[in-house]
Amino acid sequence: MAPQKKTIRLLILEDSQNEAERLVSLFRNAGQATRVHRLTSSEDLADVLQQTWDLLISAPRSENLEPSEAISAVRKQGKDIPIIQLIEGNDAEAITEALMLGAQRALPQGEDEWLVLIASRELANLEERRARRSAELALREAEKRCQLLLDSSVDAIAYVHDGMHIYANRAYLELFGYEDVEELEGMPMIDLIASCDQADFKSFLKNYQSMQGSAELVCGGVRADGGNFKASMHFSPASYDGEPCIQVVIRAESDNAELEKLREISSQDLVTGLHNRNHFLELLDNAVERAVKAGQGASLAYLRVDRFASLQADLGLGNSDRLLAELAQILRAHFADKAQLARFGDDAFAVLITDATPAQLEQSLTALLRKVESHLFEIDGRTIQATLSIGVAALDEQTAKARDVIDRAHRCAEELSDGNALNIYNPADELAAAANRGEVIAMVQQALEQNSFRLLFQPVISLRGDSHEHYEVLLRLLDPQGVEVPPGEFLGAAKDAGLAARIDRWVLLNSIKLLAEHRSKGHSTRLFLHLSSSSLQDATLLPWLGVALKASRLPPDSLVFQIDENDAVAYLKQAKALVQGLTGLGCRIALSQFGCVLNPFNTLKHLNVDFVKIDGSYTQDLSRQENQEALKQLLTELHEQAKQTVVPFVDSATVLATLWQAGVGYIQGQYLQGPSQSMDYDFSSDDE
Repeated sequence: MAPQKKTIRLLILEDSQNEAERLVSLFRNAGQATRVHRLTSSEDLADVLQQTWDLLISAPRSENLEPSEAISAVRKQGKDIPIIQLIEGNDAEAITEALMLGAQRALPQGEDEWLVLIASRELANLEERRARRSAELALREAEKRCQLLLDSSVDAIAYVHDGMHIYANRAYLELFGYEDVEELEGMPMIDLIASCDQADFKSFLKNYQSMQGSAELVCGGVRADGGNFKASMHFSPASYDGEPCIQVVIRAESDNAELEKLREISSQDLVTGLHNRNHFLELLDNAVERAVKAGQGASLAYLRVDRFASLQADLGLGNSDRLLAELAQILRAHFADKAQLARFGDDAFAVLITDATPAQLEQSLTALLRKVESHLFEIDGRTIQATLSIGVAALDEQTAKARDVIDRAHRCAEELSDGNALNIYNPADELAAAANRGEVIAMVQQALEQNSFRLLFQPVISLRGDSHEHYEVLLRLLDPQGVEVPPGEFLGAAKDAGLAARIDRWVLLNSIKLLAEHRSKGHSTRLFLHLSSSSLQDATLLPWLGVALKASRLPPDSLVFQIDENDAVAYLKQAKALVQGLTGLGCRIALSQFGCVLNPFNTLKHLNVDFVKIDGSYTQDLSRQENQEALKQLLTELHEQAKQTVVPFVDSATVLATLWQAGVGYIQGQYLQGPSQSMDYDFSSDDE
């Protein structure tokens, strides 16, 4: 775990010097040392964002810099700075707007104790994120070092899974006389064993699967040219790319002078004299590490020579190399010693510039475009002109992989179909492009960013004269063509991507806002709202919800929080704590998809719920007597415990009649009304 920071680096957007000092004193009185900067303008913000900060607290408004502009600037630069937006009064719309813009928290101005508690939590979350990014970097560095050791080892090393090669180092390839690892991938290892020893090898490998630790075997090996050699093989359990396998180390019992030769990898490209690709990737990895650990940002420019294939066909290989060498001289002169330059591909260069954002480089790179365009290359007595397409991406504290930065800059350059232009990576554009390609996670992220999810409402109808109107809130996602993405597809993908809790909060915020508007027209309406397993485990949900309810002025019992039975069983301790907290706020609880686990009533011993929604499987094929009896027995036990029962998926009058006789409290389904974008069901018609 990362050590606790001793000093908070705090940004405050507040026109009043006295109020800013008062906010700082809150932290100091709480025993927390602070280093503070009060923002005075957009230019001031741009300057200070070159440094690392831990928290930004914004007043409701500022004459010098709009809070929305400050939030947008922080997000645009990819800075991981938690933002707490102070609001005048308990304005639900202002709180919702601040959260939608990107503030992590929004609360009424003057709630000092509340502010300190929320700030402490956000700072703790920030340290966790930083620790995770550092751990990911350390893991990749360790994996890279291990891979380098394997690749450069004088011993022949391979990884084998189910008898098949999945990796082999250079020494292993040379030992068996193969040029490329692809020749061995998927090849059974037994094919490299002398035929006279194959039976023993096969028996050994079969027995080794049940063995623990290491083992050795001496047998004959067969080279690609048919030559034989005697080899001592050492086997040990291992994993490669997360897959369990066997590590095989081979030492030939013959002259192994060739195995002791280490390949000398030059860091220089022979044609241009710049760094080669491999060395540049190492430099880029180091820059990513500095950005994450020390907050030292950088920018990567990917320079592609326009229509290089045509130039190469016209000039020939030798002359096209001369053009690249002369172009490299232009790059050296333009950047001097301010950047790391590399030839990154046949037609591409890469430039790494530290302590500079893409926006700060725009003028310099535009000048480079003009310089190359106007340069006359004298190649073999001919005058040649060339242009560049340049894509630029930033390295910042949220950059976890160097490959991501390269891909972004490369795509930006490729998008310049006409060439001789500059394109700077914009996360919003990238997200839109990914969504247009049909990537579900990108569509979910875009919907969260643009507030474009759709909420539908399906009536939950009382069979016992309840005066309240009930609706279940359902979430829908539309793809860029306006077609609905199946909920099971995008919700599952969102959960795997860690976005489920964010989606829950989006649904809660927007549902609360719509319900407040609806109830203001005289309706007595309650909403059933789903909570994912991620929200069950989110300790910050309760205080956040308390703020939202207080701001909306809704009666807490107008919200019925719905927890799936499987999630409740899997996270029973967390579910119990959340249910107790929600009940304390005055909200109601529903347990949905009930009746599918081995002992469903055991869950009810731990969770004090108001509603129990029966799993839809119980209403399937109710024409069979045994199915009716199973449903009636389940309902009888629930009614004996004074639980209000809800049965979904009512799709016919026959099913409705059966449920009425069984004493069901509430029903919903397509037979009554499907999901709608409006809460417009006529509940009075059911009373007639």
